[in-house]
Amino acid sequence: MTAVDPLRLATTEDPVPPRVRLRTEQPAPTIASRRSSGARIHEARPTVFDIRDMSVYYGPNRALMGTSFRIYRNLVTAVIGPSGCGKSTFIRTLNRMNDSIPGFRVTGQVLYHGHDVYGSAVNRVEVRRRIGMVFQKPNPFPKSIYDNVAWAPRNLGLRKDLDLRVERALQRAALWDEVKDRLRVSALSLSGGQQQRLCIARAIAVEPDVLLLDEPASALDPVSTAAIEDLMHSLKARYTIVIVTHNMQQAARVADRTAFFSLDRAERVGTLIEEDDTDTIFRNPRDTRTRDYVTGQFG
Repeated sequence: MTAVDPLRLATTEDPVPPRVRLRTEQPAPTIASRRSSGARIHEARPTVFDIRDMSVYYGPNRALMGTSFRIYRNLVTAVIGPSGCGKSTFIRTLNRMNDSIPGFRVTGQVLYHGHDVYGSAVNRVEVRRRIGMVFQKPNPFPKSIYDNVAWAPRNLGLRKDLDLRVERALQRAALWDEVKDRLRVSALSLSGGQQQRLCIARAIAVEPDVLLLDEPASALDPVSTAAIEDLMHSLKARYTIVIVTHNMQQAARVADRTAFFSLDRAERVGTLIEEDDTDTIFRNPRDTRTRDYVTGQFG
């Protein structure tokens, strides 16, 4: 089989790359079965992101230093840490969302399926199609529910079977049953939790490979938060998910692996302290700073 370039521009005839379709044909062992066998959660899983000595700068100021770790397919990876340690900078760097910020630059490498996201020949639009993002505050467009979900496919030329694509995205976002009879109603009429699930549906309507969630439940009530967490559990069978959260209980509930960021003691710059399976981070971390943070002694 010919290898698929994950940053190749998709065509309207083949909107879902073969790699994405094939990966669910042979289901991987469940997380529960791997935990019961004593195996590491990520063992035998393909690497989606291989981040190598990545530092991020805004002008002369370094916001994140020397970050290296891997993110694996079909797992939820939580990014935790105190305010100001570079969590949002990190997640936004994965899909080049920071590119428009004056003075922003990256050193090191962000490899996505082996391809450098910041390579000179890489198409930024295609990066953001493959690596979708949902922000902290729900931000539906002032359009109908249908047009919100259909917006990106239309703009990318993915107009074939558009009604089916919209329905499928809303179903995967666990919103279809609530809105199927009012698709032409303004998205702004939805509740906060529904709006956030609509934003998730909008992100997955173009069949991404990865979902980046930047504190997606921080503005929601507990019931809506639980709905978003349940949704993450179902979506990870199809997508690789990276979530930034300040909520330690949420990270423990939803994440398979967790990365703890903090401020470097000497330079006061954001840095990765450690990353591991979530159970290890919360029960037996290697670094005392991680232990202090997850037990509430600082942060």
